[in-house]
Amino acid sequence: QVQLVESGGGLVQAGDSLRLSCAASGRTINNYVMGWFRQAPGKEREFVGRTLWRGSSTYFADSVKGRFTISRDNAKNTVYLQMNSLKPEDTAVYYCAAGSYGNTDPARYDYWGQGTQVTVSS
Repeated sequence: QVQLVESGGGLVQAGDSLRLSCAASGRTINNYVMGWFRQAPGKEREFVGRTLWRGSSTYFADSVKGRFTISRDNAKNTVYLQMNSLKPEDTAVYYCAAGSYGNTDPARYDYWGQGTQVTVSS
């Protein structure tokens, strides 16, 4: 079992930056694909980005490519989502997830955090 806890969300203005953290416990995240997803009111959960085992590769949705990055601190068992140049359309609840074979499909992830709200005002 892996427990995930997100933090770092908040209310910011368009153009600002935020860094979300996802702290894992129970097992090391070295063995998992770590993904970030978001869900806006009335919309389906949307893939944001993911990092492969040991952070060797990252992949992002087109909507955030060039603005968001993912990093992981294996010593702290924590993954980060750095969000720059935020836009109002980035407003959503952001979730981190862990899976053995995760990709862009949320069904491929086994463990989820509770989410953290990000609100971007125009």
